[in-house]
Amino acid sequence: MPADPVQTHVVKSFANEASLVSCRFDPSGRFVFVGLQHSKVVRWDLASGAKTDFEGAHDSWVRAIAFANKGETVLTGGHDGRLVWWPTAAEKPAPIRVVEAHAGWIRAIDISPDGQFVASCGNDLKVKLWKLEDGSLVREMTGHERHVYNVAFHPSGKNLISGDLIANFIDWEVETGKASRSFKVPTLHKYDPGFMADYGGPYSLQFAKDGKQFVAGGITNVSNAFAGVGNPAFCMVDWETSKETIAHLAKSGLNGKAFGAVLHPENFLIGAVGGGGGGHIFFWKPGEKNEFHTLNIGNAVRDLALHPDGIQLATAHHDKNLRLLAMKPKG
Repeated sequence: MPADPVQTHVVKSFANEASLVSCRFDPSGRFVFVGLQHSKVVRWDLASGAKTDFEGAHDSWVRAIAFANKGETVLTGGHDGRLVWWPTAAEKPAPIRVVEAHAGWIRAIDISPDGQFVASCGNDLKVKLWKLEDGSLVREMTGHERHVYNVAFHPSGKNLISGDLIANFIDWEVETGKASRSFKVPTLHKYDPGFMADYGGPYSLQFAKDGKQFVAGGITNVSNAFAGVGNPAFCMVDWETSKETIAHLAKSGLNGKAFGAVLHPENFLIGAVGGGGGGHIFFWKPGEKNEFHTLNIGNAVRDLALHPDGIQLATAHHDKNLRLLAMKPKG
């Protein structure tokens, strides 16, 4: 069944004890994991609704979730700087490995296409590469001058990109750790002279499967850096030229940030927005600045994930709820 974005609707909600900052489906599609705005990760069984707590390893927000070993292992990265390995489907999960990975927040992690490495980045201005097998450090890459907000492997596995607060991106060679180029995504950075502060960066980041482009989501037209007032923007960037080709915006001029971005296999972009304008899901066609459909889901969205079936979506919310949506007619 092909996805039908115009028919997208909320199917169910899962209530948690704290605000959510992340969500991901496991590769099997059996579970959805959420990171809470304290020290816990929660696994929800989609069929039964059973809730399982993953705790005892983090003592701060868990912003990053990724899967390895064909989905048998889930990795989490927290604002405590820890990178943690867990058994995905364990009845009573306990940490397999805990690595003190960064001095300060881990903001994002990603798994290499060959499953050998995990990349992490954070507030210590560093990008790090780790062996998935044993958690040993492969190399540390420096070059960013501001907090590093996101990291993603190119589908070839030969390159890794990272983006920081001022939307400066660095393309790293995985084999050597060398920075082969750096470039800006101008839409995603603004200096506010009133507060004398920079605001921006990629809150979401994903490559297209063919590796020819990537989407970086954040905030643009920032008018108040202190309050984070601006408009969500999802910028498409050409990989070969490193040039921004289009910024997908909201027709309404909504106030918020682009906290989640998914390049759907059926060739459309899904974006999740949270902020002063509430929570919304947007859908864009390639090359079109404005959305062809939007769904208001009320509370601010903090993250977005696509189920392996290509139909279901999960959204993590400030109001402590995980919402499960379906891109198909009701019934």
